[in-house]
Amino acid sequence: MTRIAVYQARSGIDPAANAAALVRAIEEAAAGGAAMLFTPEMSGLLDGNRERAARSVASEGDDRVLQAVRQAASEHGLWVQLGSLALRGQGDRLANRAFVIDGAGEIRARYDKMHLFDVDLPTGESWRESAVYDGGKQAVLVRGTPVGNLGLTICYDLRFPALFERLSEAGADVISVPAAFTVPTGKAHWEILLRARAIEAGLFVVAAAQGGRHEDGRETYGHSLVVDPWGEVRLDAGDLGGVHFAEIDLQCRRSIDSRRRQPYAGGRWLRSSAG
Repeated sequence: MTRIAVYQARSGIDPAANAAALVRAIEEAAAGGAAMLFTPEMSGLLDGNRERAARSVASEGDDRVLQAVRQAASEHGLWVQLGSLALRGQGDRLANRAFVIDGAGEIRARYDKMHLFDVDLPTGESWRESAVYDGGKQAVLVRGTPVGNLGLTICYDLRFPALFERLSEAGADVISVPAAFTVPTGKAHWEILLRARAIEAGLFVVAAAQGGRHEDGRETYGHSLVVDPWGEVRLDAGDLGGVHFAEIDLQCRRSIDSRRRQPYAGGRWLRSSAG
């Protein structure tokens, strides 16, 4: 059994405040005996005001949130799946990028969100990630983490089962789904889709979520979940922010599907990162 921690955040418009909250979450997760902490999408900045947000977004090398998380991970010897950060990319474009950071504070893997959230909701909300962000080109599997082989996805990727299938075929034991789901779609589809992906892929799904009303006025659904390969919910954080704990039994995953799995034959479509 491996003990993990899941941080349900309500990130705001100040990266320094968000970094401090992440450091506290790392401290709490380590004190609680977790081997790895999972955080939500946009852990470093959640701001729908593009002009204001642009003043806070930095390149990967200059991002203060990433630096703070790496330092705290090293100090506490804790692996962190940093759900995602908004970072400067090519030209005036941004990247929605996830990280896996080991207990020495080293970056073991990066993943840029492949499927961008472009949608008009019945509530009147309209989101166009593609207007600002460049989508990723490769799926990423990180080998040798405390939870075995970890596949990386971000939020809207959840609606594309082929990505989960490929990660499972490549040998994933766990897939992370950091998210900032809206309330209407969260109520309708969040748990259903996560349980479906876990069942289809035959593995654990860990979904750290943003939850509550944020400084920029938006509201996110919360309900960070850990789902096992049978589709049973092992953790539901509900509306409660902060750090939550769950146990992952990788033998359970392997007993369900012991078939030999190989990386996708398309070559560059999946990048594997050795731990």
